[in-house]
Amino acid sequence: MSSVESHEALYTLLGRAGTTVPFSAGEIVFEKGDHGDAMFVVTSGTVVLKDGDQTYDTVAAPGLFGEMALIESKPRALTAVADDEVELVQIPARTFWVLVHETPYFAQLVMSVMADRLRRASGTG
Repeated sequence: MSSVESHEALYTLLGRAGTTVPFSAGEIVFEKGDHGDAMFVVTSGTVVLKDGDQTYDTVAAPGLFGEMALIESKPRALTAVADDEVELVQIPARTFWVLVHETPYFAQLVMSVMADRLRRASGTG
């Protein structure tokens, strides 16, 4: 199985690992400074990660966001806003850590997402 196929299969599994929550266009998923007790998997639609008026990233399905607050145990660094009609699967912190410890592909996926975001933010990717 290729890395892309592994990621697609993992997103499918993650789509069943938590509670599905719909958001309307413009609705805030979480605000900068909020306590992070879950990460999110985008199963449809697009979410914008921003600080004030500055957009830092756009996460389209299939994608994930909100992992940083769980990894660092710090407040949310950005605000997440539904860009259009969105369906998210909320993965609680406890489930996140079980997945990290029990599923090597999950940990690799999270690191890959973080590395891609860092590259884009630094203008090298």
